[in-house]
Amino acid sequence: GINLEDISAPRCFEIEKRLKQRLDIPVMHDDQHGTAVVILAAIVNSLKVVKKDLSKVRIVVNGLGAAGVATCKILVAAGARHVFGCDKKGVVFVSSEEKDLNDFSFEGILDNEPIMTLREAMCLADIFIGVSTGNILSMNDLKLMRKDRIVFAMANPEPEVDPNKAAKACKIFATGRSDFPNQVNNVLAFPGIFKGALAVRAKTINEAMKLAAAKAIADLISADQLGEEYIIPSIFDKRVVPAVATAVAQAAIRTQVSRDELRSSGSPGDGL
Repeated sequence: GINLEDISAPRCFEIEKRLKQRLDIPVMHDDQHGTAVVILAAIVNSLKVVKKDLSKVRIVVNGLGAAGVATCKILVAAGARHVFGCDKKGVVFVSSEEKDLNDFSFEGILDNEPIMTLREAMCLADIFIGVSTGNILSMNDLKLMRKDRIVFAMANPEPEVDPNKAAKACKIFATGRSDFPNQVNNVLAFPGIFKGALAVRAKTINEAMKLAAAKAIADLISADQLGEEYIIPSIFDKRVVPAVATAVAQAAIRTQVSRDELRSSGSPGDGL
């Protein structure tokens, strides 16, 4: 398998695409898909806390590089219907039930004229996901959002909004940093994804396997544990890798991209 790392957009899209076309082994760009998987898991659990439906919420994704594009795609694949993708010009992509995101790429939206500004998109938004640069939002911007706002400010080292202030103004606030609750980190995804793919000798890593990984991560937090400051497992939680690996291996078998069945009824990592 090939785990691509630290390749900037738009090069990362073409490199991953060409490798997948030429090879029959798992290829995944971690900065894209690992990040997107963990974001989806955290969003799913956040929506459980605020009792909202993924298909009905308005989601603003700021930053349409590697992580942002993959996040838009996996959210739509999971059932989101109102996703607004923003780059430095403003909103250049809006999802709809009619649009097929299979060919959605960074290059395809570079020349789009902005539909609205980021600030306009924030009006009545339920969720903001930042995978761009720090300090682009003010507290007034957050006040434009709906009640029980969910904000993932994931730029490092400086999040998109002051975390000390934003945490008090949001129902759920997450960052990519370890010094605040709800750290959204792609290390929760890629070890288990590859372990599961390798366990059944998968030919590729497809959308179903990524969605299965996100569900496995989210499901590790039980209903009685779930809370505003606990929407995602710790990166040190030893349950994560086996749970993700099992879910990914089963999805590979279900979607007929595996060469082997699971060798046992336990975790695919048990015999490796």
